[in-house]
Amino acid sequence: MGGTICSGSTRPAANQRSSLPTERPALPYKTRRGRQGGSRPRNRRRRTADPNRLLTMPPAADLGRALCVITGASRGFGRAVALDLCRLVRPGSALVLVARSGADLRAVRAQLTESEAGRTGLKVELVEADVGKEESLEKIERKSREVFNDEMEKIIVINNAASLGDVSKFVTGFTDLAEVDAYLSLNVSSAMCLTARLLQAFPPRAGLRRCVINVSSLCALKPFRSWSLYCSGKAARDMMFKVLAEEEPELRVLSYSPGPLDTGMQVEARTKTADPSIKKTFSNMFAQGQLLTCEASSAKLMKLLLEDKFTSGDHVDVFDV
Repeated sequence: MGGTICSGSTRPAANQRSSLPTERPALPYKTRRGRQGGSRPRNRRRRTADPNRLLTMPPAADLGRALCVITGASRGFGRAVALDLCRLVRPGSALVLVARSGADLRAVRAQLTESEAGRTGLKVELVEADVGKEESLEKIERKSREVFNDEMEKIIVINNAASLGDVSKFVTGFTDLAEVDAYLSLNVSSAMCLTARLLQAFPPRAGLRRCVINVSSLCALKPFRSWSLYCSGKAARDMMFKVLAEEEPELRVLSYSPGPLDTGMQVEARTKTADPSIKKTFSNMFAQGQLLTCEASSAKLMKLLLEDKFTSGDHVDVFDV
């Protein structure tokens, strides 16, 4: 799943207009102007909102006829993104959903094909695979080539698959090279190699727009004690995709931080984090109802894709959309 930490601090109000809370937890945050700070200016007007209220998409907005490849698509944020893309692509589009759990993937496909979009010509293909393995990347590329056709006008690659890593120990506890290599292979190397494979498979041509999404986190920007693997992986991915944006000017590249999502990764954060202050922060966020639904955060990502105004290579936080 994607990033689990972001900032926000107030209990959601029941009667607010916005879809997400606009204040962040009591953690260091990145302001809109890029400055770092620990508290907000006193004269700034404070707003709160219901994190479970979704954005309303313009009825005519769509993403065209597209091939969408989503890793980590069987549950959580990846599943929510698949459901949203299903509604926003045109008939003749294809979704390639990737995850390790075949049963969960089949459940997502059933939900997609039963929807209105599924009945009007959406193809949904499943790849049961561990993206940390070379043969899995070959399977994803092969399936993507099979479902692509010349009438498709857009390719969207969403690198969502990720793991938290061992947060029960600090940096000095990581002495096993194989453990660290395995984590980086799944969380960094796989995203680079899969993206490279798909961009080579579908090179630039007239009428084809290509977009790559890196599901990021506040941890890509800020250090959190006992989260060395996760922070390192997210930071590396952000920089990797910044470089990609520089190298491929016609490509649209976005690192999207989905916020503190109510997922299994948050359960791990609340129960296994070694640092007591970070662990307490996560527990307080859960108790105070400050976690976001995957659906609400995915709606923000869809808004970014529909508007298509972000600077390629940028890191955009859910609270800044």
